[in-house]
Amino acid sequence: MVLAGVDLLARVQAVARQTGDPAPEREAAVGCHCDAVAEVPGLAERLVRYAVLADRQAGAGWARIGAALGTSGEAARRRFGHVRDLSGEDRGPRDDATSAVCSGMEFLDTFLRQAVRETGASAGMVYLLSPSGQVLRLATMTGVPSKVTALWERLLLPASGPVADAVRERRLVWLASQAALVRRYPRAALVLPYPVALAAAPVTSGATVRGGLVLLWPESRPSHLSAQERAVIRSTCDRTGAFLQHAAEDGHPISPEEPHMAAPPRPRTGARTAVDFGDRPAEGCCVLDAEGRIAFISATAADLVGGGVPELLGALLWEALPWLDDPVFEDRYRAAVLGRRPTSFTALRPPDRWLSFQLRPDVSGVSVRVSPTERTTPVDHPGPGHGAGTATPARAGTLYDLMHVAGALTKAVSVRDVVELTADLVLPAFGAQGFVLSVAEGDRLRVVGHRGYSAKVISALDLPPFRDESAPTVRAVTMGVPLFFASRREMAQLAPEIPRLTKRAAWAFLPLLASSRPVGCCVVSYDQPHDFTPDERAVLTSLAGLIAQALDRARLYDAEHQLARSLQSGLLPATLPTVPGLEVAARYLPTACGMDIGGDFYDLIRCDTTTVAAAIGDVQGHSVNAAVLMGQVRTAVHATAGAPPGEVLARTNRLLTDLDPGLFTSCLYAHIDLAHHLAHLATAGHLPPLLRHPDGNTEVLHLPPGLLLGIDPDADYPATEIPLPPGAVLALYTDGLVESPDVDLDDATANLADQLAQAQDQPMATLADTLIHHDPHTDPRSDDIALLLLHSQPDRG
Repeated sequence: MVLAGVDLLARVQAVARQTGDPAPEREAAVGCHCDAVAEVPGLAERLVRYAVLADRQAGAGWARIGAALGTSGEAARRRFGHVRDLSGEDRGPRDDATSAVCSGMEFLDTFLRQAVRETGASAGMVYLLSPSGQVLRLATMTGVPSKVTALWERLLLPASGPVADAVRERRLVWLASQAALVRRYPRAALVLPYPVALAAAPVTSGATVRGGLVLLWPESRPSHLSAQERAVIRSTCDRTGAFLQHAAEDGHPISPEEPHMAAPPRPRTGARTAVDFGDRPAEGCCVLDAEGRIAFISATAADLVGGGVPELLGALLWEALPWLDDPVFEDRYRAAVLGRRPTSFTALRPPDRWLSFQLRPDVSGVSVRVSPTERTTPVDHPGPGHGAGTATPARAGTLYDLMHVAGALTKAVSVRDVVELTADLVLPAFGAQGFVLSVAEGDRLRVVGHRGYSAKVISALDLPPFRDESAPTVRAVTMGVPLFFASRREMAQLAPEIPRLTKRAAWAFLPLLASSRPVGCCVVSYDQPHDFTPDERAVLTSLAGLIAQALDRARLYDAEHQLARSLQSGLLPATLPTVPGLEVAARYLPTACGMDIGGDFYDLIRCDTTTVAAAIGDVQGHSVNAAVLMGQVRTAVHATAGAPPGEVLARTNRLLTDLDPGLFTSCLYAHIDLAHHLAHLATAGHLPPLLRHPDGNTEVLHLPPGLLLGIDPDADYPATEIPLPPGAVLALYTDGLVESPDVDLDDATANLADQLAQAQDQPMATLADTLIHHDPHTDPRSDDIALLLLHSQPDRG
């Protein structure tokens, strides 16, 4: 009956063509007839579903049902096995909770379809955040069959990617082209190498992040999102977030086990649809619906691919024809669906028949023209498009996870970075619950990081000596081979105390070797017994190699970093002198980026009972040489302290020009007379100090400029005298406190002065902490920060 309906539709279309260019009223009539006839296949399909469901409820087997339909039992099961109720929807048991979930998915489908329709997108997906908060799982999709989304059904939130970044950072991510995706997310581009534009946005409700929305367009669209498109995306995310919150509060949170396919936006109807259908090739034609199922196949096409029309209708193409479940077809199919561009490929139908497939996508699915060809090599493929060794989606997904871990570890700098990045990505990628990372130190293994264990458990497992071969970590490292325990029983044969202590049920002990040297051991564990497949063992072993190299580099970095920090801290004053009548506070923060140390310094020198000298400076660059030069400048200032400020800077300048270190230094020197409440200041290219008067009024002191130290041996440094009455605060600082790429320096300095003015009643130590953390930077600091506060106190007569 379904085939009769399709044939009837083709006949009506042919009659419409024979009329030539009909009058409007006749065209409308033809359109109505075509619309009515177009419903025939759907009505017939529903009648068949009713009959199948009734037979199944009566206890009929698939073989009997298949015979009644004129096909095999397997073909009938494949086509109608998902039917669970008379509407044809796969709803499962009809308890209240499941009904709520099903209803919830229908709402999500509606929100998604509306967003796709109103933005003109070709496809859309909604991801929901897992209870662990570490994984985004695909909940519903439209315009993209499961064959297309196999690698994107699960995204790791800690990993960099357009969807993960949008959700994690709670912002819209817009990629106007494949080139933009490659530039910003090269790893994501490896699994989405198609000409598409992409928008990803977070789905939230209040302060709670619940998932993400993804829309895809062909790359040919405009390069910017319109205001209307942005409004639709924002509205869809808000409505979806509010609905998810409501469902959770009602006790029926939306948590689908498998991605749900939402019907695509309704395609065009009427005479135009009939004409479009008729324009499809009459011979060797196959039509795939939005899910990739065969909605129509001509007898010629069925004969070419070696199947019967009844058996093929309703089946997924790659399941009905296993020899098409091939990377070439998968890639061409994805390119057609996502890029909305015609694609083609050739494939070998066993044993020796080559076929050409031409794919033409539209809103309702993909039309495929099948024809024999003399080609003996698939398009864009080095060998036959079938055979063993083809990566399955699960295998490809695991490799994708491994690629993410590898990319993340290239950014790891310290041992702590390696621990956090690896734990964030490995646990969700492999579905594990426990993670421990140990390093080899002397003759022992020391735990440097863990996840999913209490401190008490780690303490009991820490520091096993290499001679203790009963410890699985030691055995894995000394033997140099990974150990896998799929159950508590297997583990108990080697170390019976571990299952009792850890409460785990399966373990993978991965030795970390770099250049054949033991670096440490990584342990991945599971709450339930876990069979490690050969593929999983291979991937975990490869992962261990990546972790070992990253950990080896990180340990070297940590050692060098500690050495550099020790050098720098040794050149800064350990304590500042106590001076009656002066309250002092100093702070120093190293750069948050990289290992290089800076040349920022400060000092306070007591000259006599009533006078002190204060200095602050910044040596150009971030290196050991900068730190050494900083020590020389500080020594030179110390040696001449007590002299007039201009003379102190001039002498220091001549010393640096004689040394010719190739680096320049800024410096500000202040000579403070506490008896007369005066300060004399001179600057060598340093930032202006701030003065807060006793009444709270704060000003930026713009001093006569002087050259940086180390440029001109004859440079002159004029001094300025200012009053420093009791209650006044003089603030000296380096540029790391105010400089930012996106903030004007004068504005940043004025903002710092405002902060100083507003914190009038704070002690100097508290004020120093307030100012040092006022930093407006949102990115890690790229420069050191030094701060010195001098508070003139009242005479104690």
